[in-house]
Amino acid sequence: MHLTKTAWKRACVICALTIAAPSVAVTQVGPTKPKQDSIARADSIARADSIALVKQLQQELGEQAADSGASVVAQPARATGGYMNIGFVALTDAGWSTAPDIGAIERGDHDPHVNGFTIPNAEISLDGAVDPYFKGFSNIVLKIDSAGETGIELEEAYALTTSLPANLQLKFGQFFAEFGRQNPQHPHAWAFVDQPLVLSRMFGPEGLRSQGIRVSWLLPTPFYTEALLGVANATGGTTSSFRSPESPEIHGGVIDDRRVDGLSDLLLVPRINTSFDLTETQTIVLGASAALGPNNSGPSARTQVYGVDGYWKWKPAAAQAGFPFLSLQAEAMFRRYDAEQRISAADPAATLPGEVLKDRGAYAQLLWGIKPRIVAGFRGEFARGSDAAFVSELRGDQSRFSPNLTWYPTEFSKFRVQYNYDDRSGIGTDHSLWFQFEFLIGAHAAHKF
Repeated sequence: MHLTKTAWKRACVICALTIAAPSVAVTQVGPTKPKQDSIARADSIARADSIALVKQLQQELGEQAADSGASVVAQPARATGGYMNIGFVALTDAGWSTAPDIGAIERGDHDPHVNGFTIPNAEISLDGAVDPYFKGFSNIVLKIDSAGETGIELEEAYALTTSLPANLQLKFGQFFAEFGRQNPQHPHAWAFVDQPLVLSRMFGPEGLRSQGIRVSWLLPTPFYTEALLGVANATGGTTSSFRSPESPEIHGGVIDDRRVDGLSDLLLVPRINTSFDLTETQTIVLGASAALGPNNSGPSARTQVYGVDGYWKWKPAAAQAGFPFLSLQAEAMFRRYDAEQRISAADPAATLPGEVLKDRGAYAQLLWGIKPRIVAGFRGEFARGSDAAFVSELRGDQSRFSPNLTWYPTEFSKFRVQYNYDDRSGIGTDHSLWFQFEFLIGAHAAHKF
């Protein structure tokens, strides 16, 4: 067939618009995120305009082809799946510690595991537009354990609504519970090599995440205020304080298995956070969270975890590339674990009494952006546990002090060195020196403020 030069140009336009369906991608960063209904309206308008343009060009091209006696098969405009970002980020740790068992002081799943080299996290991230109403996100993680074996897990896979009225948003799937500041963060977003002690104490090595739904409401206040409520399963290896298979490490008893009969058998995670500017150069973010649900020490046993968090940042008006800056982040948590009378997991002939196990902990970390791409940090932290009938290594008292220095050659790579001084009650002190390298390829969503 033969088409004119103008017809070929129009055909190319149709192909471009058909293959790359229009969408509006808006990244939410911290407390000034745009309202979801505005995003959805912009997205819908863009799609409608582009689809109309495709139809018009198809009609004109068909008429041109008819005049020349040619046959043109028009491809329908793509209505969904506007775009998808693919990213890959990997962490490599290396170092040495005086602790004979590094796992006893570094309890996080993405912490250094051994003297020598560790691959604690290699993450494939996928995100994109599903249609005008939803966005989809997924994180697939690979890691190498202390024995050199590779593990893989579906860390997160969830959808977010983009067009609900009244500043509402729903999240559903598998995701990190939005408790505090660090629990929802992936390891490559951490300011230190390892997970804070209090998070390992309250939520286990992998943090608190499960399958469920979360609703958030952006309140109509003059400054940013958001209220959230998550409802999720209380079972699995990532619900340490609740009905996890690893819970005997906390209460020392045989697991009491029971089915889900109602809302009281699920995990509830309410949170409220707010942000406002103290001055033109200073911003503060404050939050309070809770995690409430059943544990498996008995048929009616329950756990309550409460937390408060704060973040402050100073950046001068004349800052270049975000530097210099100062930031301070802190979290404090308290756990009440109601353990019922139970058979000892270590000795079936023994019965442990009903008791209330109380744990608490906190951390504070200061970061100083000295000059573009060089950041110095210092973190102090502790975790404490009350006495109990069962002696648990997981609930032993521990404190840590950690200075570090991070260099970012570009926004796609970083080098970090960190020293840890650990003090464990009744055991003694240990010294560790860790190095970390990270690289990122592809696209990756922006981190929250």
